This record gives sequence, structure tokens and C-alpha cells, in this order.
Amino acid sequence: MASLKDMRVRIASTKATQKITKAMQMVAASKLRRAQTAAEAARPYADKMSAVISNIASAAVGSPGAPVLLAGTGRDQVHLLLVCTGERGLSGAFNSSIVRLARERALALAAQGKEVKFFCVGRKGYEQLRRQFDKQIVEHMDLRSVRQLGFVNAEEIAKKVLARFDNGEFDVCTLFYSQFKSVIAQVPTAQQIIPLVIEEGGANGSATSYEYEPEEDEILTRLLPRNLAVQIFRALLENNASFYGAQMSAMDNATRNAGEMIRKQTLVYNRTRQAQITKELIEIISGAEAV
Repeated sequence: MASLKDMRVRIASTKATQKITKAMQMVAASKLRRAQTAAEAARPYADKMSAVISNIASAAVGSPGAPVLLAGTGRDQVHLLLVCTGERGLSGAFNSSIVRLARERALALAAQGKEVKFFCVGRKGYEQLRRQFDKQIVEHMDLRSVRQLGFVNAEEIAKKVLARFDNGEFDVCTLFYSQFKSVIAQVPTAQQIIPLVIEEGGANGSATSYEYEPEEDEILTRLLPRNLAVQIFRALLENNASFYGAQMSAMDNATRNAGEMIRKQTLVYNRTRQAQITKELIEIISGAEAV
């Protein structure tokens, strides 16, 4: 059995840990509001961009001059998985849930005889994926030095993806991230971004026809690369909000668990101390009677 001194050290250590987790919870809570606001503000713009492009693309699909980002390469052999995760841990299952979804997709594609490549954005996803897919990771971007996410970060990622697509390195690109729902709910999401997926009947579900100036193909040639950056930017913002939500929840659970552990440790300490005092009293009384 541990000595009283060891028990006191253990209780003090647990209390110190509880203070750290409580502080991390408060920091995550303060940063969550701004991150959530940014993610929610980006959704209408990204959705509207997709709606406009879907409306224009519905008339251009199948035409000989359709941009390759819309029409695709005509093949479905090489897949690039753009996996966006966090730079730090202590956030519950936030990072591992995104990686799990990407891993399942990679294994399913490999079972179909497809070639899979990874583009990792974020340190945690890279560290997890390289254990199993080290040779298939073609690029890794670290955003630890970025204090506040901006559209320029998404543009940089989009340019690297487009450069690889233009070089014929892959046929299909799928974006993986975590969509923020609430503090306790973040949904791992897979979104195909190359070639662009067009919903049936256009984005609004209507068959309304419009005339464009310039022609649809020329408009799409300019809009599709922009849309790629917009969708990546949205994913980064959703991930940022999801990370702080998951971290806030994880640190809250850790603080509660530390409190419960302190309660149990204190109970054991008090019982041990009481037993020791009782033993000493018995020895004193026994010695007095012997005299």
C-alpha cells in the first residue's frame, strides 16, 4: 500500500492536472465562438458558389469545350485524398475520426484496384496516416505557424492540388474534413471536389435555362479553380471550429474525471490516515496497560 506521503503527492499532481485541463477548456471556449462565427459565415458563400457553378455547369456538362475540372480526365484510376486535420491533439476523437474516414475510403478504393495518394493538411492527420500509408503521401502542409486562417491559405492548397492535377498525377480528388454541428457533435465529411459533382436538375432542382455572356465554358474555366479554393477554405474553417468544440468537450470531461479521481484519492487517503492513527492509539494503549 502506498504511504501517506505518496498519496499526498498523487492528489497534488491530480489537482495540478485538473487546473491545466480547466484552463485549456476555458481557452478553447473563448476561441470557439470566433471560430464558429467564421465557419457559419463561410457556409452561405460556399453554398452559393456551388449553386451558381452547378447552374452554369448543368448546361455545359457533356459539351466538347467543358473544363477538365468539370468533365474530369475520363478515367477513375488514381484518387487523391485531401485530408485536413488539426495541428494539435487533446481534442478527443476529432483528428482520428477524420483519419478513420479517409483510411476506410483508401482501403475501399485499393480493394477495387485503384491507386490512392494522400495530400495531408495538418500535423496530426499526417502522423497517423504515415504509419500505414507513408509511401502514398505525396504532400504534407503544416499550418502551425498560421495564427488566423485566411483565404490565402486555402488558395495555396488549391494551387498545389491544381498543379498536380494539371500534371496528370490523379483523376479524382476528395476532400476530408469535420463539419461543425455543435460543441458535442462534429461530423467527419468526404466531399469530391475534382471533378465537380453536379446535382441532378441543377443546384436548385429546377430546369430553368439562362443565357450567359461570356459562354458557360469560359465562365467555368475561371470559376472552378476559385470554387476549389472556396470549398477548401470552408473545410479549414469547419475544422477549426470542430477542433475547438471537440477540445472544449474533451477538456471538460478530463476536468470532471480529475475531480472524481481527486475525490476517490482523498477518500482513500483519509481512510488510510484514520487507520494509521487508530493503530498508533492501540499501540499506545496497549503499552500503557502493559506498564
